[in-house]
Amino acid sequence: PAGLWTVFTLGGVGSKASPQLEQCSPLANQSLLLLLVLANLTDAPDIPNPYRQAIIFFLYFFISDNTAFSSSNPHAFQINFNSLYTALCEQQKSDQATLLLYMLLHQNSNVRTYVLARTDIENVV
Repeated sequence: PAGLWTVFTLGGVGSKASPQLEQCSPLANQSLLLLLVLANLTDAPDIPNPYRQAIIFFLYFFISDNTAFSSSNPHAFQINFNSLYTALCEQQKSDQATLLLYMLLHQNSNVRTYVLARTDIENVV
């Protein structure tokens, strides 16, 4: 898998995930790679890519909010943005996490608004 990732990063020109990161959480690393591949598949002529739709439309989840979640979009779900932000900040040395952050900032307006409202945005930069 690391060799295949090297091919996708222009022959190894990009930064690689640290060996410690890949060894301590290989399932998380492979899951993130799978998510990125699935989210970037081409849409079918009559059906949009459901993985990309899920990334575009997920919403902020308030831990203290006990109301039931309802949405007209079948791909929408809720996630704790603070946990996501913290995890992405901690993993910015890997290409996979950086690509996920890039995709979220460009395609999900909820994530973009949340990140821009943070007072510690230097953690991402």
